[in-house]
Amino acid sequence: MPFTQEDLVTDAPGGIPGSSLRDLIDAHLHVPFPFASSPHEREVTEGVEKWLRETGLAEEPGVPAMISRTRPAQLASYISPDVDRGLLQIVADQIAYQFVFDDRAEETGRRWPGRLLPMLGESVAVLRDDAAPTTPLGAALADLYRRVRERCTPAQAARWAWKSREYVHGLLYEAVAQTHPSPVGSGLCTSIRSLTAGVEPLHPLCEAAQPYELTAEELHHPVMRRLTRLSADAAVWIPDLHSAAKEREAGQVINLALAHQRSRQCSLPAAVMLAIQQINRTIGEFVTLFDGVRPQLSDAAVGYVEGMAGWIRGCHHWSRTVPRYADTAAVPALP
Repeated sequence: MPFTQEDLVTDAPGGIPGSSLRDLIDAHLHVPFPFASSPHEREVTEGVEKWLRETGLAEEPGVPAMISRTRPAQLASYISPDVDRGLLQIVADQIAYQFVFDDRAEETGRRWPGRLLPMLGESVAVLRDDAAPTTPLGAALADLYRRVRERCTPAQAARWAWKSREYVHGLLYEAVAQTHPSPVGSGLCTSIRSLTAGVEPLHPLCEAAQPYELTAEELHHPVMRRLTRLSADAAVWIPDLHSAAKEREAGQVINLALAHQRSRQCSLPAAVMLAIQQINRTIGEFVTLFDGVRPQLSDAAVGYVEGMAGWIRGCHHWSRTVPRYADTAAVPALP
């Protein structure tokens, strides 16, 4: 059933004076996966801080404050509460690296697009050619790749490297979109967002958490491929809800809610509601497909899909509490 802007605002808590965008999200977003966290979260938090110091990233301007506000170990804990401490540390370190890399790429791409190319080129060279890194970011990526190859099977590590290169290329597409004079359409926006999300590069670590490898038939089954896409999209679109107001003020364009606002020419609360409806449909399709295919899957494949579901659950609970999005609670859900 189609909704008008007035319907969306009136039917939601945003239509009640004094409510916020967070109230709107909490009332209407349906994430059917219960909260869970890892017993190793504190140790892994300390491990992230140690790893950032060892790689030199902790010396980069603004990184310690950013890490404090984003809490990568907490996100890893919520996503993968049942994995062993060693694997959870890799997940948390990779999330921390991607936060640093993404923020640096976003700022550089917006202000000096040409300077982005050497940064992305180094990453591709490390991932594709095992090139020696020349920057702290490159050194951090090389160390992650080494640890992934030690923990994962060769096939899983190859998928990790491939998906990581896709993520790197996505940041270049985002820079082009940010500097292009014409507005980015919603379809192109979500396509770029699926790359810059940085979720799929961590899916091979969901594989590595299983007792044995998935078969090629399972891994490349059309339903499994669709589940992968749904998981990554829902996981990254949920933080988009919480960051929409801040990113609008900063002039960002690659955000699901802002894409709806541009295409519909509606208020931000109405756009957030449209995004919530899209996310709910995506999660609903994920659950339906998983329930339907589960009897055909091995235990390892079931665990792998449950790991992908963990990304949806983890991003939801993390977005609600992380300091990075704390000001969402203060943004009125009224035009």
